[in-house]
Amino acid sequence: MSGTFFFKKVAIIGVGLIGGSLAIVLRNKALAGSFVGIGRGKANLEAALRLGIIDSFTTDIEEGVRDADLVIVATPVKKISETIRKAAPALKKGCIVTDVGSVKKAVIDEVEPMMPEGVHFVAGHPIAGTEHSGAEAAFAELFIDRKCIITPTDRTDRAALEAVRRIWAAAGSDVAVMDAVVHDRILAAVSHLPHIIAYSLVNTVADIEDSGIDALGFSAGGFKDFTRIASSSPEMWADICAMNKASLIEMIEAFQARLERLKRLVASGDYEAIRGDFERAKSVRDSLLKTEKSQRQG
Repeated sequence: MSGTFFFKKVAIIGVGLIGGSLAIVLRNKALAGSFVGIGRGKANLEAALRLGIIDSFTTDIEEGVRDADLVIVATPVKKISETIRKAAPALKKGCIVTDVGSVKKAVIDEVEPMMPEGVHFVAGHPIAGTEHSGAEAAFAELFIDRKCIITPTDRTDRAALEAVRRIWAAAGSDVAVMDAVVHDRILAAVSHLPHIIAYSLVNTVADIEDSGIDALGFSAGGFKDFTRIASSSPEMWADICAMNKASLIEMIEAFQARLERLKRLVASGDYEAIRGDFERAKSVRDSLLKTEKSQRQG
């Protein structure tokens, strides 16, 4: 990478919503010369080519990353280390490899030891997304005013870290740098647990449907809004459960304790305590929305 912050060749492994959107940003900002897409699904790669997200594609990882200055790994999180292991023999010195997975500690522990000499790994996670996937879901504005967390270690090259930080800043993200373990606990609470709850709620209502009661036919906007994220990729979220197990179990148990408390209050008829719990939640939620509105206006 030159001092002008320009990548001659960018390889994107997984040209979906996140990888494709970041490629669009880099192209629009004139931060890269050419883009090669790498993946298993030829139809998706052809769509990315047709949409101008990439300039060429291949299903061969080594072929795709050869001579790349920047490699963006946007695969399901459980496949990140395996993907980088396959790419490693073809990575040139000076290449920066970064990921977008929502679990960081397990990925770092697996990937850092396999980095060839002179190749730099910087773990990252843009907190952005929709329930849609694939190249056709990609758009340049996805990361604007969204958090992006970078989780360096003592082994992370400082220049590579700064390059990745600048990439996400160029995408419009609010970039934060933190320890990987802290990241995983935070994301287990605010992202991974909500997805598990959404999937579980839909399945709970589906179980009622199986008993012969038409519940879904009477679901309104609240149910659909709350469960929107249950339309997310099951493969991706199953992988996240596998990779962030300890933190996720901690958060599930905390949520179970909350549900058990509410169950006891309902059973005992302590509606003042129930209202107090609801008022606390409303206050926290309203404060969050107020802060977000203030940041957008600022």
